Amino acid sequence: MGDRLTQLQDAVDQLAQQFVASFYYIERHHDLETLGPKDEVREIKQEQTEVETLPSDVFQAGQLELARDLIIKEQQIEYLISSLPGLDNSEKDQEQSIKDLEEELRVAEAQRLDAVKEKDEVLARLDQVLRSIRRP
Repeated sequence: MGDRLTQLQDAVDQLAQQFVASFYYIERHHDLETLGPKDEVREIKQEQTEVETLPSDVFQAGQLELARDLIIKEQQIEYLISSLPGLDNSEKDQEQSIKDLEEELRVAEAQRLDAVKEKDEVLARLDQVLRSIRRP
């Protein structure tokens, strides 16, 4: 999984795809009713695909599901935005966090150097033991 900005960009791209999919669903499955007295239903050209009218309850259930998906994706985006550094952290907080991480890194490096030293000592002792063994 990528960093927060990559995740945010992916989520925004997915939201845009969901918008397009929602428009496509509505365009392809709406009923052919007029909304006002001056509205008219156009004749569909032969090269265009026809509208596949769905029953009202099925169409509304599909719209509801698409709307929920859009809301969930928007909430994921909001969460990713809120988790970005700098929004809730002041510059001093960020500097302190960096100093803390640097200290943790120093401690981990010291532990690594101790482990390497111990490994070298154990290898030296093992080498001495192996050299002291004589063939019968």
